[in-house]
Amino acid sequence: MTVQTRFAQITRDPKLSPKQKSNSLAAEAEACLPYMPVSNAVEQAMQQGIICDMFEGHAPFKPRYVLPDYAKFLQNGSEYLELSAAQNLDEALNSLTIIYHHVPSVTNIPVYLGQLDEVLLPFCQDLDEDSIYRKLKLFWIMLDRTLPDAFMHVNIGPTDNIVCRTILRIDAELKQIAPNLTFMYDPAITPDELLQIAASNICECSKPHIANYPIHASTFDKQGFGIVSCYNSLPLAGGANTLVRLNLKEVALKANSISDFFDRVLPEYCQTTFELIDARAKFLHQESNFFNSFLVQEGLIEESRFAPMFGIYGMAEAVNILQGTPDFNEDSLDKPSKHYGHNAAANELGHKISKALDAIVKSTPVAYGYNGRALLHSQGGISIDKDVTPGVRIPYGTEPNPITHIQALAEHHQYYTSGISDILTIDETIKANPQAMMQLCKGALSLGFREFSANVASNDLVRVTGYMVKLSDIASFKAKGSRTNTTWLGAEAAQNTKILERQPRVVANEHTPAYSK
Repeated sequence: MTVQTRFAQITRDPKLSPKQKSNSLAAEAEACLPYMPVSNAVEQAMQQGIICDMFEGHAPFKPRYVLPDYAKFLQNGSEYLELSAAQNLDEALNSLTIIYHHVPSVTNIPVYLGQLDEVLLPFCQDLDEDSIYRKLKLFWIMLDRTLPDAFMHVNIGPTDNIVCRTILRIDAELKQIAPNLTFMYDPAITPDELLQIAASNICECSKPHIANYPIHASTFDKQGFGIVSCYNSLPLAGGANTLVRLNLKEVALKANSISDFFDRVLPEYCQTTFELIDARAKFLHQESNFFNSFLVQEGLIEESRFAPMFGIYGMAEAVNILQGTPDFNEDSLDKPSKHYGHNAAANELGHKISKALDAIVKSTPVAYGYNGRALLHSQGGISIDKDVTPGVRIPYGTEPNPITHIQALAEHHQYYTSGISDILTIDETIKANPQAMMQLCKGALSLGFREFSANVASNDLVRVTGYMVKLSDIASFKAKGSRTNTTWLGAEAAQNTKILERQPRVVANEHTPAYSK
């Protein structure tokens, strides 16, 4: 198909809005540029599906993820945007609405909207609860309607405050796919009552993610961090300049044995991944002129706080291939199994792989990194992935009970500093006892989970790889398209990646009358 033919198809597509057509045409045009120089080894690894550049473009002119310091922005205003410092909540919300449209990302939509309770609380001191609710609800609706992208992300918590509680209330009421939401939990700060509200929200709308705040905070410096897009942890006032991912399934297929995998094949393809990372970061930092933007000039971001994300996926398949048990019989889901997620030896091999990756990433310098290093990331998959599981997750349709599930994966979490997440799919009986969701969350975080995420089987709003989509939107997409930019990704993922085959599991006995009172 010629470029002109593809352009013509996009302009005539009845399911795309004019804005969506503009975005698609821009992506096609960028793909026409020559790729930055890389070695034959990198080209071959990309062609073979061993490494992937996440479709960030042939000549990256913007970072993948950007995390501006919005508190500084509201305090100082912006000369570039001709905005004075905000004086009240209306001005703060108006200023944020404006700057969001000037914060780039790989999706052209801002993936980080800020630690909003912390950012907005200073402007709420003279307002009553109802006024805060009305203003924030309109703001929440505006975000979904004007920036209709499920990778857009808000952080709240770990402190208990009126803005945090109001956002949780609004999110449960509106059940929008955007913005995505992470609630920071710190057992030393966050009351159980507030955590229970967040856990009950998951029962209602599969949001928020619940993040292990102490673990994340200890990973980064005092300037802070944010969680963006799906569940990606990055330095505040910085971001991710690129994300390159390594397909561990394909790496395992290149190995002659487990020892060959660790001694030769994995280190070799890690170095290939680093070559692509450095090539992409070099273009962004040296040739794109992005770091001459007003975001840098006004101190909202710092070039030194950007880091590449070294992503991995296909851990489950890699483990099963290396130990000679590649095929899982779903008829034996609740019987003894030697497969990843179900067997101690298989799980330990997975943990060993994560530990090896951590050592490689922490010992390999990069030209443009956080303290000179990339950040290891358990990548949540993309919609075209077939027969390979996201990150370190257990393959969809083979999930054990939630307790076993959490215990199998907890050991991995210490290694993935820029984000790791599983998605537990819980039977709808959890709605009779949302306290069970809170206890499950607390148990996961106490075992070292960096992030707790769950879907409830009967909800229309569900997580795909980490972003949200409505099942009703997927069902109608082929006929009507969608006003939301990410619905097509969810529809493609449903077809290719088996997300709809996730096994809903009962947490304990919340389905019995004694537990539902």
